[in-house]
Amino acid sequence: MRFIYLSLLLLFIHTGNAQNQFIHDDISYKDALVKAKQESKPVFIMLYANWCPHCNAMKNGTLKDTTVMAFLKDNYICVWKDIDKEEGLALKTKFDTKSLPSFLIVDSNETILYNLKGEIKTAEFLNEIKNALNPKMQLPYLESVFMADPSNPNKCLAYLTTLRKGRERIDLSKATHTYLATQSDAQLLSEMNWRIIANGVSDIKSREFQYVLQHQKEFGNVASPDRVEKKIINIVTELLRPYTESLDTINYYKQREIAKSIRLQKTDSLIFSYDLTIAERSTNWKYYNKTALEGTQKYVWNTASILKEIGQVYLKNITDIESLKKSTEWVKRSLDLNDAYDGNLLLARLYIKIKDKKSALIYAKKAKAICKEMDWDSKDADALLAELK
Repeated sequence: MRFIYLSLLLLFIHTGNAQNQFIHDDISYKDALVKAKQESKPVFIMLYANWCPHCNAMKNGTLKDTTVMAFLKDNYICVWKDIDKEEGLALKTKFDTKSLPSFLIVDSNETILYNLKGEIKTAEFLNEIKNALNPKMQLPYLESVFMADPSNPNKCLAYLTTLRKGRERIDLSKATHTYLATQSDAQLLSEMNWRIIANGVSDIKSREFQYVLQHQKEFGNVASPDRVEKKIINIVTELLRPYTESLDTINYYKQREIAKSIRLQKTDSLIFSYDLTIAERSTNWKYYNKTALEGTQKYVWNTASILKEIGQVYLKNITDIESLKKSTEWVKRSLDLNDAYDGNLLLARLYIKIKDKKSALIYAKKAKAICKEMDWDSKDADALLAELK
């Protein structure tokens, strides 16, 4: 009797856990299209990767919700594909997917009706997949309404807002410029047109963005100075980040010159950070050293974490003694901003590298003192002190 009770209890626990797990049917995209046509349902596609934290958060959170999964299974033909596998990779390429997780809703003719991306809370996700079934909230309808009246800012913004839920800003560019082409320079300076520019303009050389650069104060009055500044920083980020991530140094340096033409302190600081990143990733230590020597004090003098990061790179990769001496000044500055254990240890190691053991001993002892005060493990500081003795 006790055995039967235990078996039933284990079965109950297993069943309960199964209901709260992310479980999906293994169906091919091709079969899903056929089934969608037969059942007059759209196809819901999730593209994910096992290494993607946001994908895993969705699978372990929103997509474990029984209401969400029941709604998906009742109203869609669902396809779940890992982009590291053949069919998932093919779909990623087919739909030009740049973000993960990506959720696409298509009809049986493969027309995209709606798309979403990223980590989305349960209530919001459920609301979105319900909206996606409404023909008047789907992308083809919103696009057709806008194109029938391309000078209408409300229709343009409605289309852009829905399109942006699952696409990158560059994908909004065509519709954005179709509308903005109907506006004179003077007309650009309105709250509605600012919202359209902020949402859809990604070309740093475009007429509209150049107009924003020339009239920052006026746009700041329409929106806010912070929002205008954020837009300028975002457009530089969107210009340079893809080339940094792909390590396309040829195109990076070409686009960098365009970004430098903005001539703002914050964008120049951003470019400085990208310059260091691409130099480090391409192991171009000569360029890294030149960039750091020219820009560290100018752009990141008040950011302790970046000063220490540069110091770490110098410790590992730079051999020129004069340059190393300069890096000790940067790490000292980081300690003025934040007297941290790791900064003291780094500075001690830099002094060892330039054979200044007296100074190295001072900062190794400071690191040891911080460990003692905070009750931390001091083995690294102890090892350094032993080396110096």
